[in-house]
Amino acid sequence: RVREAVVSTQSTGVHLNTNFQSLARELDIMEPKVPEDIYKSHLENVRSYGPSNVDSARQNLAASFVNGFVNCAFGNDKLLAENGNKWLYKNKEHGMMSATASLGLILLWDVDGGLTQIDKYLYSSEDYIKCGALLACGIVNSGVRNECDPALALLADYVLHQSNNMRIGSIVGLGLAYAGSNREDVIELLLPVLTDSNSSMEVVGQTALALGMVAIASSHGDVTSTILQTMMDKSESELKDTHCKFLALGLALTYLGKQEEAALTIEALKVVGDPLGKMAATLVEVVAYAGTGDVLKIQKMLHLCSEHHEITKEDVKKGDKAAKAEADAKKLEAESGIAQQMVAVIGIALIAMAEELGAEMALRSYSNLLRYGEPSIRRAVPLALAILSASNPKLDIIDTLSKLSHDSDSEVAHNAIFAMGIVGSGTNNARLANMLRLLAQYYHKDANNLFMVRLAQGLVHLGKGTLTLSPYHSDKMLMSRVAVGGLLGAVIAFMDVNTLILGKSHYMLYHLVSAIQPRMLVTFNEDLKPLPVPVRVGQAVDVVGQAGKPKTITGFQTHTTPVLLAHGERAELGTNEYNPLTPVMEGFVILRKNEEMTE
Repeated sequence: RVREAVVSTQSTGVHLNTNFQSLARELDIMEPKVPEDIYKSHLENVRSYGPSNVDSARQNLAASFVNGFVNCAFGNDKLLAENGNKWLYKNKEHGMMSATASLGLILLWDVDGGLTQIDKYLYSSEDYIKCGALLACGIVNSGVRNECDPALALLADYVLHQSNNMRIGSIVGLGLAYAGSNREDVIELLLPVLTDSNSSMEVVGQTALALGMVAIASSHGDVTSTILQTMMDKSESELKDTHCKFLALGLALTYLGKQEEAALTIEALKVVGDPLGKMAATLVEVVAYAGTGDVLKIQKMLHLCSEHHEITKEDVKKGDKAAKAEADAKKLEAESGIAQQMVAVIGIALIAMAEELGAEMALRSYSNLLRYGEPSIRRAVPLALAILSASNPKLDIIDTLSKLSHDSDSEVAHNAIFAMGIVGSGTNNARLANMLRLLAQYYHKDANNLFMVRLAQGLVHLGKGTLTLSPYHSDKMLMSRVAVGGLLGAVIAFMDVNTLILGKSHYMLYHLVSAIQPRMLVTFNEDLKPLPVPVRVGQAVDVVGQAGKPKTITGFQTHTTPVLLAHGERAELGTNEYNPLTPVMEGFVILRKNEEMTE
C-alpha cells in the first residue's frame, strides 16, 4: 500500500503544489513580490536627466519575466492577479504573449486552480494574449501527470491553426506539459506540423523541439525519421534560418544519454546540407554523451574548437559566376564551422557536468578558449558555464562571468549576464544580486543589456530562493533528462541571442520550466500526512569506499522538516524514532515508525 502511495505522489507530481506551498507558509514567504523588490532601484545611484533612453515596452517585458520567476509556483502575484489585462496591454505584440505566459509560471503545478485563472485569457480578442494563454496552460501542467489530460484537451485544437503564433503557443505548451512522457497520442498530434506547408520555419523548429522533449531519451523511430526527413527536404536558404537549430536539438534530445545508438543518425546527417548538417551532427553527438564524462568526446570537441573559420569578403568581378559560387561556398563552410564550434563548446560542459573533477578540468579548458578562441567560441563559453554549474554559484565561475559581462562584444555580454542568472538561479545569492545591481547601473542606458540584467535578477530570486534548475538530484547520482532538455532549449536559443531572445522569440526562456524543481525535503508518515521531524542538514561529504561508518555530512545544523537543501547539502534524520523508506533524504520522503526503538 505504501509503495502504491509513493508511486502515485512521486511520479505524478499531483501534490507537488500543495506541499511546496505548505513549505512556503512554513518559511513565511507567501507574500507576493513585485519586480521592484528584486531590482532595488533605490540603491542604484543613477541620476536620470530628462527622459530615460530605455524603451518601456522592453522593460515591461522584463518585469513580466521577473514577476513570473520570482513568484514562481506561489499562485499569487501583484501584477497579473488583480488586474491582468491592464498589465498585459503595457506590452507590445510578442511581449503580450510572454507576459500572459508568465501567469503559467506563477500558477506552476497547480493544475486544478491554475487553469481556471488562465481560462479567461483564452477568449481574449488579442491573438497574442490568446497564444500566451495557450503556452501558460502547458507551463502549468509541466511535470504533473493528470488523469484528465487538461493540456492535451485545451491545446490539441490549435496545433494546426491558421495563425502561426497560435501554433507556437500550443506546440511549445504541449512540449512542456508532456516532456519526458513519450506519449504516442501527443507525438502523433505534433508530427503532421513538421510536414505542413503552412508552417513557418519558426513553427517547424519549435515542433521539432517539442517532439524531442516529449520523446526525450527514447530513440523514438517516427520522431527521428520525420525530423531527419524534414531537414533533408529544406532548401539551402531555409537551412540558414536561425530556427533550424531547433530541428537539430529536437533530434538530439531523442538520443539523450544513448551514446552508441546515435551513431547511425550522425552518419545520416552527413546528407543534410551546410550550415545545418555539421552542427546537427555535433549536437546529436554531445547530447548522446551528456553527463557521461567521456574524455575522448571532450577531446574531440576541444579539437573542433581549435580550428579557424573566417568569413572573408572577397572581391568578385561582376559576371564571374564560378568565382562567386566559390566565394559563397567558402562563406557557407565558414558559417557551418562557426555554428559547429559553438555547439562543441556547449557540448564540453554537457559531457563533463556529471562529476566535480571533470567540471574543474572543463573550466580550465574554457579559460584557454576565452584567451585564444574565435569570437564565436567566446560567445558560447558563458552558455557552457551556465550548463556546467546550474544553480551552483561557485566563486570562480561567477567572477569569470562578471568579467565577461563587461565585454566589448555585445553578444558575449548578453550571454554572460544570462549565465549569471542560471548559475545563481533560485539561490538568492547576495554577491550575485549585488553584481547584477551594479550591472543594471552600468547598462542603464543600454536597453538590451538592461533587459538581460533584469532577467538574470529574476532567475537568481527564482521562487524567492526555494527552487533550483540543477538537472542532478538524489545526491547528484541521477540526472533528470527533462531538466537537461529544458536547459538546452533555452541555452541553444542564446546562440543567436539578438534574433531570438532580443527579437520576437523570448518565449524560448519558458523552456527553463522543465528544469524547475523545489529544493526541499518534506517528510510524511505512511498515510502521506506531513510529519515534522528533526533533521540534520550540512555539507555533504564523499564517503565512497571508506571503511567503517564515516560521517556523511559536516558542519550541520538541526532543523525541523520541511527544510530547504542548498546545492551540495545533504540531510539525515536527527531521531531514531523513524526509519526513512528511501536511501536519499531529498524531495518527498516517507518515514516508517521504528519498531525496534525501545523507550
